[in-house]
Amino acid sequence: MRKHLDRIRFRGQRRDEFLDLAESPNTSDTECTEEIVIKPRTSVRETEELREAEGEQQQSEAQAGPGSFSAALQEDQRTDLNEVKGHLEIALLEKHFLQEELRKLKEESNVESLKQELERERSRCNELEQKINDVLRSSLEDSPSQTPKPSPPLPPPSTVSSTDKQKDKLSDSFLKWLYNRFGVYIEDFRFQPEEHTVETEEPLSAKRLTENMRRLKRGFRPVTNFKRNLSALSSWYSVYTSAIAFIVYMYAAWHGWAVPMFLFLAILRLSLNYLIARGWRIQWSIVPEVSEPVEPPKEDLTVSEKFQLVLDVAQKAQNLFGKMANILEKIKNLFMWVQPELTQKLYVGLWLAFISSCLLPYKLLGFIIGVYAGIKFFIIDFIFKSCPKLRQRYDTPYIIWTNLPTDLQLKERSNTTLSRRVPAAGGRGSLGAAAPLGVSRDEDGGRYYSTKRGTFHEVFNLPESEHPLTVCENGWRCCLINRDRKTPTDYIRNGVLYVTENHLCFESSSSRSGSSKRNKVIKLTDITDIQKYKVLSVLPGSGMGISIATPSTQKPMVFGAMIHRDEAFDAINTQYMKINCFATATNPET
Repeated sequence: MRKHLDRIRFRGQRRDEFLDLAESPNTSDTECTEEIVIKPRTSVRETEELREAEGEQQQSEAQAGPGSFSAALQEDQRTDLNEVKGHLEIALLEKHFLQEELRKLKEESNVESLKQELERERSRCNELEQKINDVLRSSLEDSPSQTPKPSPPLPPPSTVSSTDKQKDKLSDSFLKWLYNRFGVYIEDFRFQPEEHTVETEEPLSAKRLTENMRRLKRGFRPVTNFKRNLSALSSWYSVYTSAIAFIVYMYAAWHGWAVPMFLFLAILRLSLNYLIARGWRIQWSIVPEVSEPVEPPKEDLTVSEKFQLVLDVAQKAQNLFGKMANILEKIKNLFMWVQPELTQKLYVGLWLAFISSCLLPYKLLGFIIGVYAGIKFFIIDFIFKSCPKLRQRYDTPYIIWTNLPTDLQLKERSNTTLSRRVPAAGGRGSLGAAAPLGVSRDEDGGRYYSTKRGTFHEVFNLPESEHPLTVCENGWRCCLINRDRKTPTDYIRNGVLYVTENHLCFESSSSRSGSSKRNKVIKLTDITDIQKYKVLSVLPGSGMGISIATPSTQKPMVFGAMIHRDEAFDAINTQYMKINCFATATNPET
């Protein structure tokens, strides 16, 4: 029985006749009922072999005896069914795996065949190209003196295709050469989106701030030197140099060589700079240059030195930015008709220049401009600089520039006009109305002055004619150090310093009422000495204080911690010298 089953199971040509794995019934090995039987698709030969096997089994069972026939029959049926089921499952699995392997082998065989065909085609193409090259080489080697031979037959289609390939190769090589030659320039015209880079801001550093200011000063030095030399030429600082320059310029302008002369001077300047860069010592300047002492940078700075350094640099930056802002605001106000009488002159001049440029030939126009510029620079400006009154009356560009207001001046004018209108309206409304609280009126100009504690003349017990100068209308913040006092409350006082026409006034911030004993009033005629003072000798720089000596004090009083110390010192010293000069003029005996 088992031999027949093994013959059925390992029959190679009949494996594909079994049921597929997906069609096999979902039965386990333990199921042995007669109802669920898997019947494979068998042929006629296999059915005959099964019948022979069953006949042999029946003969063996008949020989065994009637008693044990039924039990043996049942047992053999169960075992045979289980074995057949297991063999069938194994056969189905093998069939499934063999089918997968067969499919893979078929795919691999197709790929290999395609590769082989491709290689054969390549070899065939190479042979054809070689044959065509040989034919062309042989045709070129033939001499023209030989008798003409009959025309060769038309080349086969393969030769035509080879010539096309050669043309393609030539065109590809030509295009490649063009790209290698001019591709770099073509890439420059490729449009790309603009990249927005964000610059990193450096943190605030006193050392870097000072270095940047020094770099700015060094960068402006050539411009300032050029401007100083031009001013020296115009003011005839060196008579021989200015005379030679005037004669050469007028000769060039008369013959129409002004532009070539300026270009030649630029080339000469670049040549001198080249020699200087090569190590030559060439110094040509009408005005001798003053070399400023360069302080070596300190590595380790104390807190006070850093504070003073930042203050100095901030003051320089403030003055520089103020000058630049004034220039830009004046230009803006000139073109925006802020002062119509000044802009009108520019408007008429532009119209005259436009009409003359349309009517006159350019050669004549250039001659007129060149001659006028030379006379204006060398003669007219020299006369105006020597005679300031003539300049203030007849120098039109100077008059326009000096009278142009800045935005700050316009704001101050509007505030002044508003402050004048408010008291005037109050006076018309009530004849007995007084000035506002905290305001003092100037009788001549109709202006009002005030302090934080009240009207100016009431705070300091001065007549109404006394008012702060224009430079110190808001006062200078400072602290008064009275070295004659011993108590801390009287030794140092914080407040505001004012200077009037005849007095120096200090308003203490600790005074609770308008007029207080803590406020200090010093007559300018009583001052015996004014000096710049450094409160602490360990601090760098020239200090931030002013010392005032009077006969009533044993030690000079010091006004310290003043940010605008130099401005305050100049204002006090100027008014002090003015008062002393007036006093000596009125009392010559003293």
